[in-house]
Amino acid sequence: MHTTNRPQQARPGRPASSHEDTTFDLAPEFVQDIRAALDDPDRATEAREQVQGLHYADAADLIERLDEDRRAVLLSLLKGGFNPEILPELDDDVRETVLDAFGYADYAALVAELDSDDAVYLVDHLDETERAAVLERLPETDRTVIEQGLSYADDSAGRLMQRELVAVPSYWTVGDAIDWLRGASGLPEEFTELFVVDPRHRPLGLVRLSALLRARRQDRLEALMDTGLEPVDVGMDQEEIALLFRRRDLLSAPVTDRAGRLVGRITIDDVVDVIDEEAEDDMLRLAGLSETGTYADAFATARTRILWLTVNLGTAMLVSSVIGLFEATLEKLVALAVLMPMVSSLGGNAGTQTLTAAVRGLATRDLSADNAWRQTGKELMVGLMNGVVLAVLAGAAAWLWYSDLPLAGVVATAMLLNMIVAALVGMGVPLALERFGVDPAVASSVFVTMMTDMLGFLAVLGLATLFLL
Repeated sequence: MHTTNRPQQARPGRPASSHEDTTFDLAPEFVQDIRAALDDPDRATEAREQVQGLHYADAADLIERLDEDRRAVLLSLLKGGFNPEILPELDDDVRETVLDAFGYADYAALVAELDSDDAVYLVDHLDETERAAVLERLPETDRTVIEQGLSYADDSAGRLMQRELVAVPSYWTVGDAIDWLRGASGLPEEFTELFVVDPRHRPLGLVRLSALLRARRQDRLEALMDTGLEPVDVGMDQEEIALLFRRRDLLSAPVTDRAGRLVGRITIDDVVDVIDEEAEDDMLRLAGLSETGTYADAFATARTRILWLTVNLGTAMLVSSVIGLFEATLEKLVALAVLMPMVSSLGGNAGTQTLTAAVRGLATRDLSADNAWRQTGKELMVGLMNGVVLAVLAGAAAWLWYSDLPLAGVVATAMLLNMIVAALVGMGVPLALERFGVDPAVASSVFVTMMTDMLGFLAVLGLATLFLL
């Protein structure tokens, strides 16, 4: 990241903005102008120059916003001058169109220009046939590095790490390090630290560039290095890595193999991507969805959603069976058919609120076995307090609607019971799934909704049968 004191200027596609009105999105007028330029063959050069002047993230955003025909035109214009940094920013489905437009050889050439972590990411997201074709066209050195990265488990540090780093021996002085850095080739394009290693290439500490530049030439690196390293094993899961960076406020961390040798580094920009990915994944799973790109076709999207919808159909049938047990009650008290959804709906919403807080707490390690009972007690108190308020409101609504005080009492009591149950279920389901090694985000919402609906209907109909008939 570069910081300058130049006067603020409008970047292509983004109007100059004041401190009070800062935007990081492409200006709609710019996007529309690019669309118009792509439709006009006489403005092809203008369109290419405009897009090439964008930051790679903005260029990726623009490519995703275009329809298929204009995207194809733009890719043909950019061929030969395409910024490889754009590729990791693209949606998987859109990236596939880049591969189709450029072919395996040109795509492999773009991959070879990227840092190793981005290269591994791109090749990993190809299907087997495409992966083999791209790997075949890569230089041998790059192919070896990528294949090594792909040999590690999915979502592990080995997949996430960048192989490019700066490692120096502990006996060097500051002057030795600076002289070497000035003449060395193959250094990372950007780095903020030097890893100090022993003769077996095991990390001993790190020296930040800020400390290096302030020190005297004769100072030894071992005297400057920070020994409080947090080495990451190549097999560590990326969620654990994100937690480590969050708790230790790290900018980077060394990655070591089974023998403790330094093999790579993980930087904060990769961890930010992991945090976004994990948060998105949890959000989708809570809704019973699996990951599909925004630009995937309707058939692919429908196929990923039908499984959990089918499961929901099964749970809905269970809920309906509970209602079926009280057909006689419903025939005599038709008003219950109107009031029941109010109880089950609010119970479901309350359960989802508790569930969301629990899943988030488990993901961030704020909720664990050590404080599970305390948090459950807190949620029960919340459910009780909200239940009292909503019970009074629901009972009042039932009385005003039907002028039936016993009926209002049944609705109010059922509401209170369901809110308490929602708190218990919302905490209990994700904790139980976590206990049995199942991701709480995967199936919690289905079971919480089913149980609050079933118990809500059971409370209303059961109380009505006991006290109103």
